[in-house]
Amino acid sequence: MVKICILGGGFIGRFYAESLIGRRGKDPVKVIYARREETAKRFAADYKVAHYTTDMEAAITHPETDLVVIALPNYVHEEAVMLCVKHKKAVLCTKPLGRNAKEALRMTLAVEEAGIFAGYLEDLCYTPKFLKSVKSVESGAIGRVLWAKSRETHPGPHSDWFWDLEKAGGGAIVDMGCHCIEIARNFIGKDVLPVEVMCWADTQVKPIEAEDHAIGLVKYENGAIGQFEVSWTFRGGMDLRDEVMGTEGTIWINSFLRTGFEMFSSGEGTDYVAEKAETTAGWLFPVGDEAHELGYPNMFIDMFESFENGTQPRETFYDGYVVNAIIDAAYKSAKTKLWEPVELPVWRGKRGLTKPSVYTEYDRDHWFIKEEILPNKDKKVIIRHKTTGEIIEKRVD
Repeated sequence: MVKICILGGGFIGRFYAESLIGRRGKDPVKVIYARREETAKRFAADYKVAHYTTDMEAAITHPETDLVVIALPNYVHEEAVMLCVKHKKAVLCTKPLGRNAKEALRMTLAVEEAGIFAGYLEDLCYTPKFLKSVKSVESGAIGRVLWAKSRETHPGPHSDWFWDLEKAGGGAIVDMGCHCIEIARNFIGKDVLPVEVMCWADTQVKPIEAEDHAIGLVKYENGAIGQFEVSWTFRGGMDLRDEVMGTEGTIWINSFLRTGFEMFSSGEGTDYVAEKAETTAGWLFPVGDEAHELGYPNMFIDMFESFENGTQPRETFYDGYVVNAIIDAAYKSAKTKLWEPVELPVWRGKRGLTKPSVYTEYDRDHWFIKEEILPNKDKKVIIRHKTTGEIIEKRVD
């Protein structure tokens, strides 16, 4: 049993509590910290948490705290992590780890030097569909991964600080691109070096300084490409989709907006539909178990089992640092309109990878391009002559 302290009594803190407490879990939440007393008090009452406080350090050092879960705004992450380091408390931090790579690296090195357990709460890398998809990729089911694309779009976040460029560290890219980038890294290989980024970003709708819409490409050393699409301007709810294309297959994942649960309502009722749902009238797309579909229970199981076993979780602070470095390059590219290098002064993966050869031999004189069966049942092959480069189509009996 791990006794938990949650820092943050808002939206994400409550999602975490639903996953930890609402499922009769063995790991109890004993302490809750929030900046406002009314928030902490209400959280404690709702989830039957014994101790609440508006003093962060007191929450971390509380005798009932074994492990700290950070569910705070981006600009408070480093302060909270450093307090955990100071008092040698295990820590889990919500995404993104930092507002930028420098913050993330300071936190990563600090927890490592202190020798405390640390995990990166990247929930979308723990959804049931994602975990099964990653296993399929790792087993070779779709061959070599060429392209991994992830999309998260919705009408915008729920708290004021998200919209503040300084407090958040950015807009839609740092808020949601962190999910998409790490999803692609898992499919391509987290030990494969991200080399450079090309990104378009703009503020299309919201009266803010940060971007509310962005699309980016991340080039990896092995020739694979990652793609992220993020927006706070999308109307119609929250859209979470991933696609992975390999040399031997393709995976499509729809995690939220279309899950097989559809309902029509005149709008008479006022029940909650789903996160970021914009209406309670018309055709609605509820989500049966949001916490499960978003990966929270699987994430905490991995974190607590890793903590108890003295092993590393699937998602570490180091992963959060790499994601922040890619985001930094994306922001730079959005300004320069150029491919910008990913700056990783600390890289622990492979180096020197090259794109595999695209040439497969058909026979002694030709390279293989494609084989197919036509509607008339004829079978043909398209090949290229090794010397002349001539493209040849031939029927195969």
